[in-house]
Parts: sequence; structure tokens; C-alpha cells
Amino acid sequence: MAMVSDIYGSMVFNEHTMQERLPSATYKSLLRTIKHGEPLEIEVANVVAHAMKEWAIEKGATHFTHWFQPLSGITSEKHDSFLDPVSDGRAIMSFSGKELIQGEPDASSFPSGGLRATFEARGYTAWDPTSYAFIKDEVLCIPTAFCSYTGEALDKKTPLLRSMDAINEQAKRVLALFGEPVERVVPTVGSEQEYFLISEKDYAKRMDLVMTGRTLFGYAPCKGQELEEHYFGAIRPTVNEFMKELDDELWALGVSARTKHNEVAPAQHELAPIFTNANRAIDENLLTMEKMRLLASHYDLVCLQHEKPFEGINGSGKHNNWSLSAGKTNLLEPGESPMGNLRFLVFLTGVIQAVDDYQELLRMSVASAGNDHRLGADEAPPAIISIFLGDELGAVVDALVDEHEYTDSGKESMDLGVTVLPNFPKDTTDRNRTSPFAFTGNKFEFRMPGSSVNLSDCNMILNTAMAKSLKDFADALEGTPKEEFKTAVFAYIKRTLRAHQRIIFNGDGYAEEWTREAERRGLSNKTTAADALPCFVEPKSIALFEEFGVLNETEVRSRYEVKLEKYNKLLNIEARTMKRMVRRMYLPAINTYAAEVANNINTIKAACPGADTEQQDELLRRLLSGIREIDTHLRALGKLHHETLEIENEQEKANTYAHEVIPVMEKLRKAVDDLEVLVDRDHWPVPTYNEILFYV
Repeated sequence: MAMVSDIYGSMVFNEHTMQERLPSATYKSLLRTIKHGEPLEIEVANVVAHAMKEWAIEKGATHFTHWFQPLSGITSEKHDSFLDPVSDGRAIMSFSGKELIQGEPDASSFPSGGLRATFEARGYTAWDPTSYAFIKDEVLCIPTAFCSYTGEALDKKTPLLRSMDAINEQAKRVLALFGEPVERVVPTVGSEQEYFLISEKDYAKRMDLVMTGRTLFGYAPCKGQELEEHYFGAIRPTVNEFMKELDDELWALGVSARTKHNEVAPAQHELAPIFTNANRAIDENLLTMEKMRLLASHYDLVCLQHEKPFEGINGSGKHNNWSLSAGKTNLLEPGESPMGNLRFLVFLTGVIQAVDDYQELLRMSVASAGNDHRLGADEAPPAIISIFLGDELGAVVDALVDEHEYTDSGKESMDLGVTVLPNFPKDTTDRNRTSPFAFTGNKFEFRMPGSSVNLSDCNMILNTAMAKSLKDFADALEGTPKEEFKTAVFAYIKRTLRAHQRIIFNGDGYAEEWTREAERRGLSNKTTAADALPCFVEPKSIALFEEFGVLNETEVRSRYEVKLEKYNKLLNIEARTMKRMVRRMYLPAINTYAAEVANNINTIKAACPGADTEQQDELLRRLLSGIREIDTHLRALGKLHHETLEIENEQEKANTYAHEVIPVMEKLRKAVDDLEVLVDRDHWPVPTYNEILFYV
């Protein structure tokens, strides 16, 4: 068995491989591009391309591809072979610097939100050297940005990289004021990925899972997650074998998969990597999701990455652990005494300001049809954005805002009262599972993203909003005399915290009182994606993106249109699937069973006149009543769905889906689900939750 250290990064053209394969001058030049953002010369690219090709061929690669993230949110790739025929009938394997740094895929069929017409097909991909090339399925994959012929960003990566440049520039200004010049400040991300694994056989029998990724119907199982026995429980053998292969594949690709375990819901699991720079972390998360989906079939399983595949139990999120790194320094590390760590307080204040000022943008960044079913219940945070700081930082902020003495409670030691068990230091803050944005020691955990989302959007917004906060600080403090600097900084912190204290909430995010309190504070509460998306194109949002060159107004509006279209298309698919399942599966099965019950009643009465058939009669009445209710809601859904499709304005269409169509879909679901527990199992046309979630 190979050692993990031998496997790790073996399929990645990383710095170690570069140093081995590249001439010293080329390696140093490329490193300056990667670490400091210096332009890449074509001569350097040619040398890198040759070395990369030779390395890839030795690893068994036959093709290369520019691997990019279109606005659909997933990844795309077009494979070209290294093959280059020559005049004597033979062929050589070639790969040029131009092919490395630029590609030309067809841009017409990707979502563009009106940026490109169908007949305007040309698009470009451009190598992102800050994210390592890797080999996947005998293909050299080169992470790239994707833009239109006229230069607009058509992908998720480009705005993210721009936002990273923005936060780097402003953070360096702030650190310079503290006498701490650094070469680069980088946002870091660690993405915890939750997912479900179910049997392929059950999946194939569920049209709703196949078409939409979630169950549109399904009565609660006899046992859900109430016993809390699945969380961190022993991993079933088949799943464990899947996890082992997944680890091996990810480690070879340089993905630092660290933690794996059973999650709270039955059949639910989680994988968490070690954090890295935001750009690479998101590339690696997309790779992880792809590998999960592909490898599951090796074990007769299907990986579900929908936010809410099953009603009534936990949905799946993707917790975005975000921080800022300046070399080896974590700028969100409070140290032993947060109150005395002035630099930390400045960056903490910047985060609080950013989240408060742009709370609606952050909510928008995770808005989707799937996440609407997840947020607000079963350990998912509510739709109201707030920040959890915990006891220690909460006390620090209170002391600064109210201008009273701060008393450090000191580090407590946990004594479990057993001689052989060691005492250990107690954290100064607990965790809050209901908080959307929680401080967890030296980073913030944004818990709202759903499991299927591309994290580029929320990190792009978080980075840009933080850049704005840091710029405000630098603009206000630059030029302050050295002897007055500390006093001026404390005054700025106090003033800013007072203005944004409303976003801090350390209580229960599920409590009804919090909804009322949040409204009193003036916090936004957009419960559906349709409600959340319009803030993307508000003047305040556009001004933020344009100020830092992250997105221009055209690019913002195109992304808004893409998100709206995706939402509407997904809801259209769900409504169509629901109607078809009811007409062709559920109603025929229920009618057949009702007829069987009626025949049984007649048979009993014929065989034994005067027999008591009250129970059978009641069952038949409930079945017939249920059939009428299903038919009523089915007709209502059909009419409303057809009318919704006729709406031309995409925002109006989304509003109709969210506030009119979905309630009717929920009524139809309940009518069908109520009969699931009445109809004989042999007649029910699909696997139930009992079978899907508790497979052997």
C-alpha cells in the first residue's frame, strides 16, 4: 500500500514539480507570477508548457484541457490531444506556451445573461497560474478564466481573482499603517462539503431524484434523526470503501482532504479539507464534488449534493471558513489578549462593517431554489444575516462600544473529575449552529451556502465588501501623526462598531423572538431566492463592484439574469416532474389499490352477508377522498404552472414561482404523502424514505 505522503500531489504540477522540471530562471519567473501577480512572458510560458507536457505524458496523459467555471456554476472542459502529425506519416506530441495560456472554446451555449448572442460564439480561456494544473482521467487540466470576445467575464473565477486583488491592495494599506509591510494578503478558505449517499437502485426508481436532485414526494420515515445515532457513528463498510477511494483520488490531486464522518441525517456524510488560498480552495472543492459523484457508482451508490434531498431531516450545506493570511500571519487570530491586539480589532471591525453593509448581497450569493428548502431549519442557519462573536469577543465589542472597563476572564481549564483524564484548556467561545456567520477562533464560518453551490460568488462578495471596509479605514487614518495613531484607531473602531452593532447576535437564530428583533434592528430577511436576487442589481451593489474593478454594471446585470433564469428553469423542471409523477405513477397506483380494496369489500360481503366491513369502508373513503384532493391540487398546479410560463419578465416569473406555484406544489405533495401510509407497500410505485435512507 502506497504511503499517503507518496500519493499526495502526485498528479499536480505544483511548486515541487516545477522546481524539479523547470530551469532555475524559469521557475523563479513563474513563482513571481504566482505569488506576486507579475505578468507572464510568452518565452517563460513556452518553457513551462514543454515541461508540463513531458510531465503529463509520463503520467499517462494524452490530452489537455482548459478547465473553467462558466456561469452555470459547475466546471467545463474541452479535450485536445497532444498529437501533432508530421509530413512523413508519424506524429509527435506537442504543447506550446500559447496553448497553455490561451484557449478558444465556443462561448455561445454557456449562460451569459445577455452578454453574448447565440451567433456570437467566440470566447477565450486564460491560464490562472495561481491554481496548479493537474491530471484527471488522463487529461492535463489547466485551471483558467473564461471571458467573451469583447472582454467581459463569463465565469466565476475572474471576479473572484479580481476581488482577491482588491482585498490584497487595501489590506496592505492597513498593515502599512501598523508598520507591517507585507508582499501579499490572501483570503483563505476551507470548505466543508456535506452530501448524501443512497443506493443506485432506489435512485433509478425515483424520477424526482433523477430529474431534480431532491424528492418531491415522501412521507417521513418511521425513524429519522431523532435518536442522533448517525452523527459521528460507525461508517457502514460500503460507504467507508467509497471514502477511502475518494481520499486517494483527492490526495493525488493535491486536495488536502482531512476529515470525514457521518453527518446528522441518516445516509448523510461530510468531508472537510485543510484551508488554502480562496481561489485554489474553490477549484479543489469543485473537483471534490465531481469526484464524489463519479466514484459513488463504483459502489452502486449515488451521491446527492442537493441542499434538501429529503424533507424533515437535515439538508446539506457547504460551510465556508474564511480568513485573511499575510504570509504566515493569520490576520483574524486574536492572540492571547484580543483587547490588546489593535491590528486584530481593526480587521474584526472591518468584517463586522462589511457583513452589515452588504448583508443582502451575502444572502443573495447563496440564494437558490434548493437552498430555499434548507435555510431556517434542521441545523441550517436562518435567512437573516447576523454575526456570532461568542462570549470573549462579544465582551470586547461591548466594552469598546459602551466605553467601560474590559475584564479578561482568562483561560479556563476543563477538569472532568477523572484522575487518568488530562485537564485541557477550554475555548473562550462556544459554537452557535444557528448563526449564519460565526467567529470560530481565528476565522469566520459562513454557514449559509448550500452543498451544490460554487463558493466563488460568496467569497467574491465577502472579499469585495471587506476591501471596502479596509479602504474606509485606510482613507481615514492615513496621514495621522504617529503619536496620535493609537488613539485615532480606537476612536475609529468605537465609531464603526456603534454604527454596525445591530448585525451582532449571539442567541438562537431559530427563535421567533429573533425574527421580530431582527426586524426591529432593520436587518434584512429575504426568505426566498426570488426575494433575495434583486439586490444584486441595486445601485449600492453595482457601485461596490465597480469601485474595486470586480464587476462592471454589465457583468453584474448578466449574472443577475443568469441566476434568475436558473431559478425559474429549476422550478419549471420540478413542477413538470411533479405533475408527471402524479399522473403516471401515484394516481394509477392509488386508484389500483382503491379498486382492490373495493373488490375485497364486495368479495367479503358476497361470501359473508352482513359482515362488518367498517374498517375497509373507511379505508376506501379515505383513499377516494385523497384521490379527489390530489386531483384538485394537480389541476390547480397545471393551470398556475402554465400561466407562469407565459410571464415574460424573469423577476416577475420568479416571484410567481416562489409565492404562488411552490405553495400549490406543497399542497399536492402533502395530499400524495398522506396516502403513502395508507396504500399497500406492494402498490406504492417508488421506494419510500424508510428504504432510501436506511439501505444495507
